[in-house]
Amino acid sequence: MGELTVEDIMNRFGLELIAGHEGIHRHINMSDISRPGLEMAGYFDYYPSERVQLIGRKEMSFLETLPSITRRKRLERLCSEDTPAFIIAHGEEGPRELSQLADEKNVPVLRTDYKTTQFSGMLTNYLVGQLAPMTTVHGVLVDVYGVGVLITGGSGVGKSETALELIKKGHRLVADDSVEIRQVSENVLIGTSPKLLKHMLEIRGIGIIDMMTLFGASAVKDDKRVLLAVDLEIWDEDKHYDRLGIDEEKIEILDSQITRLSVPVRPGRNIAVIIEVAAMDYRMKRLGFNAADEFTKRLDQAIAENAEILKAEESD
Repeated sequence: MGELTVEDIMNRFGLELIAGHEGIHRHINMSDISRPGLEMAGYFDYYPSERVQLIGRKEMSFLETLPSITRRKRLERLCSEDTPAFIIAHGEEGPRELSQLADEKNVPVLRTDYKTTQFSGMLTNYLVGQLAPMTTVHGVLVDVYGVGVLITGGSGVGKSETALELIKKGHRLVADDSVEIRQVSENVLIGTSPKLLKHMLEIRGIGIIDMMTLFGASAVKDDKRVLLAVDLEIWDEDKHYDRLGIDEEKIEILDSQITRLSVPVRPGRNIAVIIEVAAMDYRMKRLGFNAADEFTKRLDQAIAENAEILKAEESD
């Protein structure tokens, strides 16, 4: 699971910090968001204190109806040690009591100009992505014709060089060398680059190059859903390689499975073009057209026709 602090969401969404400045390094461990209307009404039996607390106009208008002493007591109970932060929507001014308590207990109070429902959806999507189960894979992730292709293989097999050729052809780099993959939902894997390596590509003999500087913003992408894995390996004369593509091989990452292809590398093979074709073929299969199945049908039909001809000749 990734690590996330209040400061991260503050920077991500341009939130204004209005109180509890000492608490911006608090960790956020839950992707769910709470709107504490029931708690403001006095019901704390199931208060999810470990969630980010989002306060909208409904909650604000209700607080204004409470006597000052009651309002302070309930806000004090809301300011738990486990509470990561309060976020006030619509650019509203927060209750004075909340700011005072937040400063006392170092619970950050943030403000956004977004509407409550709109911001709730945006923040939830962000938290789900950042706090999803994560693993790191050694390889290169490239967006090829809209398909997230994870290129893996042994050291020196040519992963980065293949990615460079693909980028020159107009495709986009997501991550090189180290790919952080998060499972945001069932069978949905999102790949990103570590911050240190973002937009960077390592080419042996040249060194580290910045793809955004060399090729422009259209050559890079921050994240991409991983749909296809291509494993590059040095050609082995004694190994049998699939020539028809009838049996689809799978690889498991976290709890999700994606299609995996083994591509042998040897002089004269244009691996970048092969990966382009693999991405296009993957899209065609998702649309219902499978070339291997079509070939099998034609082969069966040809065998059946030849069998009928032989049978007719035998009968003559």
